[in-house]
Amino acid sequence: MTTALRLPAPVATQADALERACLCARVAADNKARDVVVLDMRGITPIYDFLVLTTGASRRQMHAIAEEVDAALREVGDRRLGIEGYQASRWIVQDYGDVVVHVFDPETREYYALEDLWADAQKVDWERQ
Repeated sequence: MTTALRLPAPVATQADALERACLCARVAADNKARDVVVLDMRGITPIYDFLVLTTGASRRQMHAIAEEVDAALREVGDRRLGIEGYQASRWIVQDYGDVVVHVFDPETREYYALEDLWADAQKVDWERQ
């Protein structure tokens, strides 16, 4: 006796890292984030491909940005691997593997200055992607 298995239809493929990083930037900007920057980290670090840096004006806005980014990436088939800083709300980091999203309050972003730390990374023109 043989048993036939019905396999589920394949899920739509996940968008590539650049598309997802630009999506994160657009969602953050749509939620009134300031100073939205996407850094191309390929060739600089093997840990991830893109950093998305944003600034929120308040705890509520930072939470909204983080939640809306997560919802948008879930819609394109991505899954967050981790989140840090959500409760303290001075610096929220969301890890999607090849894309990492940082949502800062203004003081924390200025203090850590990740754009300066990663000055060798090229900025992506996410508004034209």
